[in-house]
Amino acid sequence: MTAIVTGCSDIQREPGKVYMPDMGYSRAYETYAMTEEQKAELLKKGIHFSNTPVPGTIKRDELLPFLIGKDGAGDSANYVASKAVKNPLSSMDTVEAERLYLVNCGICHGPKLDGNGPLYRGGDGPFPAKPATLVGDAKYEAMPEGQMFYSATYGKNKMGSYASQLNTKQRWMVIAYIKSKQAAGKSSPAAAATTDSTAAKK
Repeated sequence: MTAIVTGCSDIQREPGKVYMPDMGYSRAYETYAMTEEQKAELLKKGIHFSNTPVPGTIKRDELLPFLIGKDGAGDSANYVASKAVKNPLSSMDTVEAERLYLVNCGICHGPKLDGNGPLYRGGDGPFPAKPATLVGDAKYEAMPEGQMFYSATYGKNKMGSYASQLNTKQRWMVIAYIKSKQAAGKSSPAAAATTDSTAAKK
């Protein structure tokens, strides 16, 4: 009787030939990645490639598209135009909206939306300028939803863009959460005043 014993070996074997390597091992690519030299080569052939999507188009599976672009330097036309945009969400998960706010916005604007988050901490934090007071400041309470969304999407003043951290729906959820807190803040003093006047009559 003959037995054949096989085992691990450090012999390197040829993996074989791949008939169509481009199909076997696809090359990774970035849709809009192109060097200036590649653009110049295309231009010589009469192809004008701007490296950006066509204005007004939306990506596949994009929900609630925001069709107002970012203003150029020194311009504010689109920021002003964003006032007319309404929140397209008819309802939302309030708990999730609060979580998104606390994770992404609370560090600056504070858990109470009073502009006193951990980065400011009453002036003792690492951030020297007080962030916007979203509840209690008439300027921000009067700000339309569309302008808040514009600011969250493209950034405004000291605040950077949150488009990479929050998708379109999540940004609208955060705006709706802020607006709900602003509405609650306005109704609380009115209710307190009614209670005080009722107590005074007794």
